[in-house]
This record gives sequence, structure tokens and C-alpha cells, in this order.
Amino acid sequence: QVQLVESGGGLVQPGGSLRLSCVASGNFLSINTMNWYRQAPGKQRVSVALIDHRGSTNYADSVKGRFTIRRDNAKNTMYLQMNSLKPEDTAVYYCKLRTALGQEYWGQGTQVTVSS
Repeated sequence: QVQLVESGGGLVQPGGSLRLSCVASGNFLSINTMNWYRQAPGKQRVSVALIDHRGSTNYADSVKGRFTIRRDNAKNTMYLQMNSLKPEDTAVYYCKLRTALGQEYWGQGTQVTVSS
């Protein structure tokens, strides 16, 4: 079984920064893609950042230029560096792993609150 453990969420002031981490453990052959999703109250869960097995990245327009996704293959860890945070970034953030065989695994979610 695969487990994803997230950390780094919390309360931050507007304009501040946070770095989220997602560590994958367990038995899996390979990773195809990893995503960071977020879900605000009353809203659909949406992908904000993606990194594939080649290291190519993709970002939602709402976070381009502010968020950076990075993967450390040796540590099976994915990071989301979030800068210039805005109140509208407030959401539960989830990491998702998809293997080359199409299996998907989700983290438990971590709350990010941007408020003064």
C-alpha cells in the first residue's frame, strides 16, 4: 500500500509564504504524475500544479508566477512552494500520486489559511 504524508500547512498572512511537502512511502513501481489540488469551502477540488515523470510542470492560471512544484525522486517527496499568498488561496490542499499503471493515491489534506 502507498501512503502520502503531507506537512507544511498552517496560518499565514497575506503576502507570506509556505512550503508544503508530500512524502510517499510504500510499494509502488513508478510514479507517472504528482499533483497538488486544493478545495475551498463550497467549491470543487481543482488541480493547481502538476509535475510529470520527466519533470515537466503545469500550473493553474490562478497560481502561475507564485507557486512552484518540485519533486525529489530520491526521497519520493514533492514540494509546493507558495509565495505571495492571497486570501483566495485559502483551501485544503491535497497531494495526489498517479503511478505508471494508473493507480491513484491521495494525501489526507492540509489546511492553508491566508489571513491577517
